[in-house]
Amino acid sequence: MSEQPPVRQWRCVLCGYVHAGSEPPGCCPVCGTGPEDFEAYAAPAADDASCLAPARWRCLLCNYVHEGAEPPDPCPVCGAEPECFQAIEAAAPAMTAAPVDTAVRLVIVGSGIAGVAAAEAARGAAPGAEITLVSSEPELPYYRLNLTRYLAGEITRDALPIHPEAWYAEQRVRLLRGEQVAQFDTDARTVSLADGATLPYDRLILTAGSHPHVPPLPGIELDGVFSLRTAADADGLLARLTPATPCVCIGGGVLGIETAAALARRGAAVTLLEGHDWLMPRQLNAAAAAHLERHLNGLGVTVLKQARTQALEGGTALEAVRLLDGRRLHARLAVLATGVRPNTALARRAGLAVNTGVIVDSVLATSADGVYAAGDAAEFNGQLYGTWAASQTQGTIAGRNAVGGDAHFGGFPRSNTIKAVGLDLTSIGRFQPEDGGDLLLEENQPDRYCAFVFRDNRMVGALLVGHADLATPARRAIEEGLDFSLLLAAPTCPAIAERLRAHA
Repeated sequence: MSEQPPVRQWRCVLCGYVHAGSEPPGCCPVCGTGPEDFEAYAAPAADDASCLAPARWRCLLCNYVHEGAEPPDPCPVCGAEPECFQAIEAAAPAMTAAPVDTAVRLVIVGSGIAGVAAAEAARGAAPGAEITLVSSEPELPYYRLNLTRYLAGEITRDALPIHPEAWYAEQRVRLLRGEQVAQFDTDARTVSLADGATLPYDRLILTAGSHPHVPPLPGIELDGVFSLRTAADADGLLARLTPATPCVCIGGGVLGIETAAALARRGAAVTLLEGHDWLMPRQLNAAAAAHLERHLNGLGVTVLKQARTQALEGGTALEAVRLLDGRRLHARLAVLATGVRPNTALARRAGLAVNTGVIVDSVLATSADGVYAAGDAAEFNGQLYGTWAASQTQGTIAGRNAVGGDAHFGGFPRSNTIKAVGLDLTSIGRFQPEDGGDLLLEENQPDRYCAFVFRDNRMVGALLVGHADLATPARRAIEEGLDFSLLLAAPTCPAIAERLRAHA
């Protein structure tokens, strides 16, 4: 058996995304930066507890916590000397060594980032594993996050794949493209494909993802009505798009906004509909949304708020979108960005425990022996994450565990970054206080905005517009429970920002 090349990893210095491959990606799928902002990254080995739980030091003067082999010189917050730091007990490692089943037959159903991350992790932990990745799409597994960039013309279709085709051969990952899974049998440990083929497995990982929610509107079947979930969807939109084409995007969430901006960049006349009082109500407050709306207006996107769709009108092709208030918007294209639903049908038919998603525990095991789940369809502690970063993390954990590892998923702060818009906007965790125990600190300027939410001296949420450099430090501070007690005695946004930069 020939030895496959090692999987190199690259980390985006702006947003922290980790890419596996021989070279950095042409475009970061999370924040959109180029390959020049990636650095070589050595991930901690699964059996290296020292890497997974680095030494931690607390400043006795300001309580700043530093991670590293030695205390900092000086303290980046208060300037104290190294002798003012005290070693504190490291957090328990999230991953511990475990026997690896090198001969395991692993089948992964679904080729989104969770599925690819699972294949990467399993191959890295078990060089002898037999790995099969089943994809329902004919394309190579690709960055779904980059579909709006492709739609906008910022990248070509060739830049969509996560890995080139040769990577799968080099890593001995059997990739089945354009294959539909009919069912799987947890007793026989087999996966049945729609063409009649059967795949035996020792371990199975479900990364089936999600599908667009299509509201039951009159005219939903008209020619010119699209969802944007696959590369084929993007191709279909581009084939219909001409300069000044009247387009209506239904839904003012992340996908609707990115799609509207992308179509506007292509020269379309775009109207974006949001039923709430402001855009992205699940991720933004009114102040941050106002910045976003002004920016979209500058791109040529007309935003209609409190606008609810009643029907799509036309003969065989779309002609107009009618709103509940009676307004009729001329349209040749309509894009439904009305949310997604987890793909759970296979799991339900197989008898797995399913709520809204496939129920998993901290090792991402389902109710069936030998079956794991990760990504959009995995429900942990009653929560579906549906974000790229969470799906990648879950896929990595499931991949390691499926070949004998002992990695644990403990949750993930909600984080959303807008792409294909040209505005640095990030929402992490809670974006507004839940009760009197929360502290909101915000600063609103004409060209930027920041808001931080604290509880018990820890940051639990951040809203950032025009502060790209603070996105990753804020995410880390929330994940690590960084103590802000000293600064919160007389809190200001600039002081919080400096603390975040010092902790980056």
